[in-house]
Parts: sequence; C-alpha cells; structure tokens
Amino acid sequence: MSLAPTALAPPTSPLFAEVAMGADSSTSIVRATVIQASTVFYDTPATLDKAERLLAEAAGYGSQLVVFPEAFIGGYPRGSTFGASIGNRTLKGREEFRKYHAAAIDVPGPEVDRLAAMAGKYKVYLVMGVIEREGYTLYCSILFFDSNGQYLAKHRKVMPTAVERIVWGFGDGSTIPVIDTPIGKIGGAICWENRMPLLRTAMYAKGIEIYCAPTADSRDTWQATMKSIALEGGCFVLSANQFCRRKDYPPPPEYTFFGIEDELTPDSVVCAGGSVIISPFGNVLAGPNYDGEALISADLDLGDIARAKFDFDVVGHYSRPEVLSLTVKDHPTKAVIFTSSDKKTEDS
Repeated sequence: MSLAPTALAPPTSPLFAEVAMGADSSTSIVRATVIQASTVFYDTPATLDKAERLLAEAAGYGSQLVVFPEAFIGGYPRGSTFGASIGNRTLKGREEFRKYHAAAIDVPGPEVDRLAAMAGKYKVYLVMGVIEREGYTLYCSILFFDSNGQYLAKHRKVMPTAVERIVWGFGDGSTIPVIDTPIGKIGGAICWENRMPLLRTAMYAKGIEIYCAPTADSRDTWQATMKSIALEGGCFVLSANQFCRRKDYPPPPEYTFFGIEDELTPDSVVCAGGSVIISPFGNVLAGPNYDGEALISADLDLGDIARAKFDFDVVGHYSRPEVLSLTVKDHPTKAVIFTSSDKKTEDS
C-alpha cells in the first residue's frame, strides 16, 4: 500500500492526523512530527524507501524534527518466541533469528549513510529506531542525525524487556547521549527503559529538552508514563509507535505469532499505535492516535521549558544532592580489551 506520495505533500495530506500549533510566535518554536507506521518486515531496503516517503511528507509540512518508532528499521518481532524455551532452541527459531539478523543494520554502515543523506536532503533532525547489528549480537537502538546530513550519535536500549532479551544485547552507559542542537537538546530512551528512574535522571542531568521515546507499547498505561516524564523532566516528550496489522508481517509458516496465530485475521490489529506529543506541563499537544498509520505533529514552544521548571527542576532547585545522588558509569564496557591497542593510543 502506498502511504504517501514521493513528492512533497501539502498540509492537507490525510496522513497528518493531528497538528497542534504554538500560540506565541515571539518565542522559539520547533515543529516536530512523530511517525506512526509499520516496518516492511524482513525487507530493510523497502523499509528505508518507506521511511523516505514519510520523511518527505513531514518535511513538506515544515517539520524540523522527525521521530520514528522503536525498531522501525529491522523490525519489532512482535509475537515471536524465536523457538526458545529454557534449555532448548528449535531449528525454526534459529532460522528466524538468522533472517532477523540479516535485516538488521551495521552502525556505521550503508543504511546509516542513507539515513544521514535523507536527513540532509529534507533538512530535518531525524531520530530513527533501528535494530543494530554488531557482529552476531543485535541491539535495539536509536540513531540521531542533524539537518545537514550528519550522523550524530546512537543510544542502545539499556534493558530489553522480557523475551526481548533472547534476541537483543544490553546497552551501556556510553550510549546515553543528549545532543545540543540549534533546535534544542535532544535525547531518547526506548520503550520500557523509560520506566527506569535512574536512566531518566541521567538524561535530565544532561539537560534534555526534547525527550524522544520510541516504543512498542500501545496500551493506555503508556500515556501515563509519557505525561509523568514530561512533568518530571520539564521537557517535551515525543513518543512514536508503530501501527501494525497481522498482514504487515510475513504470512505463516514463515512468521508465526506463537500462541495466538489461530485468533488472527490479516486485518487484525497487533499494535494500535498511541503515538503522542506532550508539553513540559504534561499537556497533550497531539495524539494519542489509535486510528492507523499517521504523521502526528505539534509546534513546540521551547519557552515552556523554562516556564515549567520555574515550578520544578528535578536535578536543580528541587534536588537534594546531600541526601540523594546518582553516579553514572558512562564508559564503554567490553568483553575483550587488547592492551597493545591501548599502548598505541598512548604512544600517539
């Protein structure tokens, strides 16, 4: 299905489900869009093509920042167990992992180069959820790009949730960036790691202003988490989720939603979206959307950050460091360290 025309779309495009406009043009306003759309599963080139169509749509409406869902490139393997149980792996599950590994991307790599070029072409800051491949380990990651077409940084999900741990490795403190840009300080956390108060505190301490939260959680309770973060951090929160039907995944037996496959039709909704944009006061600016694939936009009045933190600055005047403090280990963790490489670095 064609989601958006290749040419830049006018503001009346039906994909723009909701838009909220900033009221005070005298302050710094940033137009932001969260993308609610599904991956083309097991087909990374086609997913990149789809991403570009959606990015062009958002740019045509004047968006300066565009946030895609968790695992948009590479896919969120919803419903799959990869044939794993305690003490056992099936041949079918191993083959499923091989195909999932093949759909992931290297960072850096050609797909990252293309995403950077897309950000530069459409002059937007781009936040993209990907499945990152490093050797034979996969990570659920966010990649950040600037409007000049430069790759800026990545965040690896620190703690995959439940069965996600079977297929994804764990991030560490070296990839928790908050990037100072002309449109604000941008960072992000993925899905349920947003519930980790110490991770959030580390990001607040780095001064995050536009908090991106790609997710796979479409439940009503997710909205409470997003509002809480906006209020707690005094920041804008942009949450992007996929909207998926069963037919957006490969048909059985190639891909099976273990345990519920018999209950599903091709049009069954398996992820209902709920993408949303929230202000530092906890007010919903756009969304949540549960109607289908959509581009959900709002104008962010960055002056609201200072207005909100007048009441509550979680790592500033409302902190008590003599009572409560946090130490963040922000160095990379590696299983193998070659001292010869360290010596060469010292000699140079």
